[in-house]
Amino acid sequence: MKKVLLLVFIAVTGFTANAQFTAGVSGGLPVGDSGDVATFAIAVDLGYLFEISDSFSAGPTLGVQHNFGKEYELDTGVGTVTIDGEDATFLPIAAAARFNVSDAFSLGADLGYAVGLAPDGNDGGFYYAPRAAYSVSDLIDIVLGYRGVSLDGGSWNIISLGLEFGID
Repeated sequence: MKKVLLLVFIAVTGFTANAQFTAGVSGGLPVGDSGDVATFAIAVDLGYLFEISDSFSAGPTLGVQHNFGKEYELDTGVGTVTIDGEDATFLPIAAAARFNVSDAFSLGADLGYAVGLAPDGNDGGFYYAPRAAYSVSDLIDIVLGYRGVSLDGGSWNIISLGLEFGID
């Protein structure tokens, strides 16, 4: 274990001259299974990308995704009752990869595990997030993405649009 930690430390400190912090914020619409129980999602992500080559970067990323539950009206036969759906929150921990197709356009994906934070019984699952980004400046990208969590017996998916900021 000590050797692995030493190797990780050397790798991280050896690439710091060619690395960039990233911070992103996005909003999304739940689709599929999650679209049945949620109305909207927000996500915040932090990353640290190492420049592997002129057109490829990779590194760790961490975020939080909060999904707002839907309200339901239930007909009881003597009237209707409004039920508030539960919000769902995930903590994605992933590896990120970015490929610059041109100076202004990039493609990428995050792969990892999304820890289920809420509601009770949310165990989380495999996390995947393909994305396309358009650079509006050296440090600001507009990002269109798809964020998915494979759950036991289903999935939690959103289509998102947001901004990502590079922090030198």
